[in-house]
This record gives sequence, C-alpha cells and structure tokens, in this order.
Amino acid sequence: MGRRPLMILLASNGAMFLIEVIAGWRAQSMGLVADGLDMGADAAVYLLALMAISASASRKLSAARFAGWTQLLLALGAFAELVRRAVAGSAPDPKAMVGLSLLALVINVGCLTLLRRHRNGEVHLQAAWIFSATDVQANLAVLCAGLLVRTLNSSVPDLIVGGLVTSLVLRGALRIRERVRREALELANAQVGSAWR
Repeated sequence: MGRRPLMILLASNGAMFLIEVIAGWRAQSMGLVADGLDMGADAAVYLLALMAISASASRKLSAARFAGWTQLLLALGAFAELVRRAVAGSAPDPKAMVGLSLLALVINVGCLTLLRRHRNGEVHLQAAWIFSATDVQANLAVLCAGLLVRTLNSSVPDLIVGGLVTSLVLRGALRIRERVRREALELANAQVGSAWR
C-alpha cells in the first residue's frame, strides 16, 4: 500500500478522533467518546503503517505490537470513564450521537474500501483492516444508541453501547496482539532456519 492512501486514512481517522472525543464529552455521550478513542487507535495504526513502508519485517512487527498496546490502553481508559459516568450520571445528546455516528460510518466504510485489497497482507495492514472493521460495528451501535436515548429519554442505552464499543476496542487489541505473537514466532523460526543454512 502506498503513502497516499495511508495519509488519507490517517487524516480522516485523526480528525474523527478529535471531533468525536470532544463532541462526545460535550454531549455527555460515552458511546461517542469510546468510538472516538477507537478512531484514535486507528490513526495510530495508520501513522505506524506509514513509518513501516519499506521497513524490515521486525520493524513492521514492532509497529503492529505498539498499535495493539495503544488500543488496549485506550480500552482500559474508556472502561474507567464508563464506570465514572454510570456512577455520576449523564445526559447524552441523541442528535449529536446520531449525526456524528453517521459521519464516522461514512468515513470508516471509505477506509475499508481503501484497505480491502490489503486485508490479508502484512501484519500492520491486517491491523488496520481489523481496526476499521471494528469501527463500522461501533458506528452502527452508537447510531442505534442515539435513537434509543431519544425514544426512551434515558442515558442507559448510551452507557450500554459505550461498554459494547469499548469491548470491541478491547477485542481488536487482543486480536492484534495474538497476530503479532504468531508473526513474531514465525520470524524467529525463519531467522533460526537461515542461521543454520
């Protein structure tokens, strides 16, 4: 994958990270905050993928490992915020939730279109595909939560979806870490094999 598509992915996800986290905080929506953090994790993956172009296999592996750790830490932070809001209470704005989740959905579908050819490629591009596919699920969940918040006049759907989105972030991080573990083992075996030749 060339630099230009990765730069587009980085810019779009970085922008949505800032927009969703700031707007989600102001709208008191845990779903938007969690979705924004997920977009931030994606932006980190694309930045590392840019850095890994023409790099060695070990450097690409390191980029994916760092991305997995980043997403794991973001998920833990989102869980902590979810607990705080569940205890302190919140009044999420359903209009902001619906509008921003639709915008994020359009962006993530575009990201998947750019990444589709590379979803079975090198480990850092597989990480990018997994993150974007996770985001589409998260966007749809936040959209549904916004509609339920408006219909039920309750923050409970936002908190539930915030937890579900955060769980998706955590699942994506664990999948990346498992893939990195397998790739590291394969790389180590290849290096041992070449040393014996």
